[in-house]
Amino acid sequence: MIVALAALVVASGVAVARPAAASSEQGVEFRSGEVTLHGTVTAPAGAAGRRPGIVLVHGAGPETRAKYQAEAQAMARAGFVVLSYDKRTAGYSLTQRSYAQLADDALAGVQLLSRRADVAPDKIGLWGFSEGGWVVPLAASRSAQVSYVVLVGTSGVSPARESAWAMENKLRHEGVAGSLLKTMPDTGTRFLADAGLLAEADYDPRPALRRVRQPVLALWGDDQKSPPAESATAIEKALRDGGNTDVTLRFFPHADHKLHASADGFQRGAQLTPGYIDTMASWVAGQGHRANDTLPHQARQSHALAPLARYEASGAQATAFLFMVVSFAAYLLAELVRRLRGRPRAPGTGRAPRWLAAAGLATVLGFLSYFGFVATTLSPGPVSGNRPALWLVLQLLAVGTALAAVVTAIRWWQARASVTGRTHARLGLLLLTSTVFVPWALFWGLMVP
Repeated sequence: MIVALAALVVASGVAVARPAAASSEQGVEFRSGEVTLHGTVTAPAGAAGRRPGIVLVHGAGPETRAKYQAEAQAMARAGFVVLSYDKRTAGYSLTQRSYAQLADDALAGVQLLSRRADVAPDKIGLWGFSEGGWVVPLAASRSAQVSYVVLVGTSGVSPARESAWAMENKLRHEGVAGSLLKTMPDTGTRFLADAGLLAEADYDPRPALRRVRQPVLALWGDDQKSPPAESATAIEKALRDGGNTDVTLRFFPHADHKLHASADGFQRGAQLTPGYIDTMASWVAGQGHRANDTLPHQARQSHALAPLARYEASGAQATAFLFMVVSFAAYLLAELVRRLRGRPRAPGTGRAPRWLAAAGLATVLGFLSYFGFVATTLSPGPVSGNRPALWLVLQLLAVGTALAAVVTAIRWWQARASVTGRTHARLGLLLLTSTVFVPWALFWGLMVP
């Protein structure tokens, strides 16, 4: 219970008073290397004596302290002095980040709390959510000033592997079946990692965990973003392999990745799940039980992602994409110029080459747009009969492109005697582009049910 932390007398002999019902907030600034970070210290209002301190370390993305206000206020009401801060923007982006650098930021926050008169210097911990669960062990392993570690929704597998697992969960939740379930989670994640668009994609959290010596409390809900059973097993093993036996694993039903109340693990409620802060407060006070919960049921296991072959790599994909766009667009532009100048169409070829170029260009550009949309929103768009409507349109265009290529080749062969040299060159390039298009479309699942 929360009152357990209020009654705690820390090892230094400093009594921790009963937490007040309200909390106070104070804006702060602190340095981490060359960067100035801005944060808020949330503390029990009017409370006397020194209290446990805790630094909140963000999940992925350009997170601000505002997103952790519910956690900060709940922890302050439970008796903690809480530092939340805006994540650095220098050196952190979609394609660039350093967990070691983020660990430096977290330790700078620990230093700030250690200088406060209302914080017990031997009771300062780190709380890491999601990506922060990879940062916190790095920080804790480098500083004896960190006295405990709390991990929330932390993954025990690599960011790429976690990302693929989470994306497939979301697509299945949206009712998606068929080739998109492989295209986006598997092929798409491998492509993003190869292209450098998934920062720290292959980061292995286990070496840092093996170096952690502080007590660790790891918490999960009905997690759909980090595989909970796998992660709990991997994290506990890494900690114990390093000699750390003070490990507590707890699981909360009806909670999401961030331990907010949730009916299905996807939709996030405004309130924290009942029992979460009580469990954490009691554990820090030394009065919570250390026994681990039974591992939750995890419907699907994550799987390691094989690196792309050389011919599948992002560089080869970009080359093929540009070649197809330029070739298809050039044919259409040439046809437009021909019509504007009133020249007759090449005899015997019909409309098939134009359909080939138009459908091929629409497929390639449409796929790029749809891929970007799904990768950034984790939403497939409207779904009909287990198939996303936009994906189905792209698949129909891809099949239409292949059929138009066959018709074009047949009619070109039939009319070869009457076709000019320039037309031979244009049709040859168009069909060469089709031989690139078909394997490309198969690779991305556009011609797979």
